[in-house]
This record gives sequence, C-alpha cells and structure tokens, in this order.
Amino acid sequence: MQKLMKFITLLSIFGLVLGTSGVYAAGNTQPGGPSTNGNDNISSIMTYEEMVDQLYHLEQKSNGKIEVATLDEYGKSEQDRSIYVAKVGNGDTKVWVQAQIHGDEKLTTEAVMQLLKTLGSSGNPDVKTLLDELTLYVIPMYNPDGSIMNTRGTQLMDENSEPVSDSAYVDLNRDWTLDGFEARESEAVYSYWTDVKPDFAIDLHHQGFKTVYGTNESTSFSLGISLAPDGPTLPGLQDGYYNKVTKQMQAYVYDRLTGYGYTHIDQYQVGGDDAKYYIDIKGGVVSAMMLGLNYNNLNPDGHSNPAIFFETKGNTREGNLGQKSNGYLTKQNYLALKELLMGIASNKIHEVDPDHWNDIPAYPADGYLTDYAGIVPIQ
Repeated sequence: MQKLMKFITLLSIFGLVLGTSGVYAAGNTQPGGPSTNGNDNISSIMTYEEMVDQLYHLEQKSNGKIEVATLDEYGKSEQDRSIYVAKVGNGDTKVWVQAQIHGDEKLTTEAVMQLLKTLGSSGNPDVKTLLDELTLYVIPMYNPDGSIMNTRGTQLMDENSEPVSDSAYVDLNRDWTLDGFEARESEAVYSYWTDVKPDFAIDLHHQGFKTVYGTNESTSFSLGISLAPDGPTLPGLQDGYYNKVTKQMQAYVYDRLTGYGYTHIDQYQVGGDDAKYYIDIKGGVVSAMMLGLNYNNLNPDGHSNPAIFFETKGNTREGNLGQKSNGYLTKQNYLALKELLMGIASNKIHEVDPDHWNDIPAYPADGYLTDYAGIVPIQ
C-alpha cells in the first residue's frame, strides 16, 4: 500500500493536477465557450457498454479500415472488464491515442469515437493520407471501472473481487513506475504498449477551471507535456529531440485550433493565485513512455516515444460540465486530435519553430511541481 499512500499525499499537494475545480477562478470570467452552469445529465454521455457497441458498429461499417480488439490477453480491469482498442490505418508511423484514463473525464471518449467514425467512413483525401501514413492504436476508455463509478481513479479489488478497502483508489495516471503497478489495468496497458512500440502518443484529459493569462476568459482547452518543456527532465531525453518535438506538436495544435476560432487556449499549468507551476511527473503514463520505462524487463530495448496531452475544462464527478457545453468541448478535442494526426502524417509538425510554443498563453511560472522532489525552482 506504499504507493497508495504516496498517491494520497500527492492528491493533497497537486490540486489542479488531480482535477479540482475553481483553481485560477476569477469572480467574473467569460465562459470560454457555452456555459458550464447547470446540472450534468450523465445518462446522455457515452457509457462503457455504448462504447463497446459503437466500436463494433464502426468496425462493421468501415470496410476493414477499423479493427477492434480487447487487451484480454494482457489483462482486464480491477473489476474484470475488458479494455478495448481500435486499430486503424496502414502507415509506418505508429501513434498511440488514449482517453478517459480518469473515469470522470468522459468527453474525451466521445471525441475519440468521433475521430474513429471519421476515419472509418470519410473519403476525404486528407483522411486517406492519414491512414496511408499512420497506424493508430486507440484506447477510447482506459479506465472502464472508474467511468462506471464516475470516479477519477479506480478501486483496487482483492482476490475475491471485493474492494480492498473503501479508500483503496488508485490514480491510473500515476501508476507506471519501476516499483510495479498497483492496478491490473496499468500492467495490461503497459504490456500492450511494449508490444506496439508507438512513435508518438496523445493523451486526452479534463481539468479544473482557470482563466487565460492576461484575460478574464475561462480556459476551454490547455496543451501540456507531463515532463515540463525545458524543465528538469525532458531536455535530457533523446538528445533533446523530445523537448523539441513536443513543443512543436503543441504549437501546431494551437495554430490549427485558433484557425477554427477556439481562442480560449493556453499552456497547461497548475497552482493557485499565489503561484503557478509546470508539472514534471515521472509516474504518469505518457511520462513513463518518454522515459522508456522497463518494468519487469518487458521493455529491454528501452523503447520510448514523445507524447503530449490535451486538457478540456470540467468533469462529470463534480458536475461542472453543463449540458450546453458538451458538444463544444467534445468538438475542440476532436478537432485538436484530428489536426495533430494530420500534422504528424504530413510531417508539418517538424516545420514549426519550437520556440513558437512560448507564444501559447501562460502564467509566469514559479517552478516545476514534481512527484519525485516536491517543487523544483526554475533555473
């Protein structure tokens, strides 16, 4: 239970990293899209069962473009549910896409399913290019148990399929460490990742409310890297390539989304009114990918890949999405994901000046919030 206690400690420290609302909140902010006031009707948001049905429906209608499978050979969830993956495309470049690793961040699954629908049915030349150049491995709902319980993490179960305790919840996005995995989902997905060996990864999330720096506009969408750009860790990986290309990926998405009119975008930071931080989290899934985690010698060649994440405001656990905002928030995730994949397929991400990342709005930072050394000052 040592890792569980570590997670509980981090929960109290990280605040917004773990999805609490109200951080950066201003007394009179613009919504950054449709209002998030009002009660959520979770029944209108895609369930685990609906996702499974829709995956097989999309596979059937795709004329062979989409292949749906489970990760059962690698393992199931703590509550014995299958984790589903959709494979689409035939290109040499492999891209890993995951959504809803946190069970209360449900609109990410909706966005991924919209993407699969487009890729499986569209005859657009850009889509054909994407499918010719890329092979996607898409996990629409990483945390099925948490989704059904509407909790951020998942509950650990014993050998009798009973909860270990009422408080034995694990954040799956802090569970990829050399110490081993607490949750069965983590080891299953990690083992699959070591077999896939992707070239890029994209991770979709929700976050708490904040305002774009220098404005009174509520952020609708943040771009982030779990190992801070130019921070303590990332510049030392792959001779600085990951530091460069992840900034290029973010800047590319920023430009493409602002072209659609989505202007309430900023860099992902955490903290309150007194201090703002970038994160440098080594136990996160996409961080472990960049670090080339080799647990139990499943990744002996040290495979690694660059990765970024998207953060959409609100979550269903706290009931602060609001019915009118769901379509807007889902669409911005879908568009960001589609545009980034097109940028990877066309190699246009590599044409972006990495310093353009600095043009994405951000608060002056006071340091890096880490899961290994507390707060690290910016040198």
